[in-house]
Amino acid sequence: MSGSVTQRQIARTVLIERGIARLAELRNAGVTAATMSRMERDGEVLRLARGLYQLPDAELDTNHSLAETAKRVPKAVVCLVSALAFHGLTDQLPRHVWLAIGRKDWAPKLDGTPIRIVRFTDSLLNDGVEIHVVEGVPVKVFGVAKTIADCFRHRSKIGLSVAIEGLQEALRQRKATPSDIVNQAERGGVGTVIRPYLEALTVNG
Repeated sequence: MSGSVTQRQIARTVLIERGIARLAELRNAGVTAATMSRMERDGEVLRLARGLYQLPDAELDTNHSLAETAKRVPKAVVCLVSALAFHGLTDQLPRHVWLAIGRKDWAPKLDGTPIRIVRFTDSLLNDGVEIHVVEGVPVKVFGVAKTIADCFRHRSKIGLSVAIEGLQEALRQRKATPSDIVNQAERGGVGTVIRPYLEALTVNG
């Protein structure tokens, strides 16, 4: 039994466990880059982007692009339209993954999934973060109330109509209370912006 066979088995085990693995993780498990390129050539693994692999028959979650991005930029938090879509609050399928990073963080250059970077202050970046596991990968996503507040804060980037739709859906699906939303809006400095919409929606609702 040759060494490359066992390396392939190791690679498969790592990919079954993690869903998506970076070359560094596979190397740590004892798999060489040469083995990975042979496996890719033989159709045993998919190369998602440089140094990022997945099994071809892996169940692709609708949030696959979030898992792929989180694997490459683990510090970033999924935000704005991507977070709305994740929470089921918009019909839009974002063409990019919207990611929040710190003011001084290095902006990642990625091949593969297109991303849009939004810089947040540390206090806003660390507030209202939830961790969801997608395809075995822990993904940081802002919670519903925080996402709505952020959408109003960045309405010039994503469009006011998207922010209002998110707010409507969050209330309709009871995924956040008006007081949660106001609380996050105040912290993000958009309390006065969001209040009239919130009042209109809660009166009619």
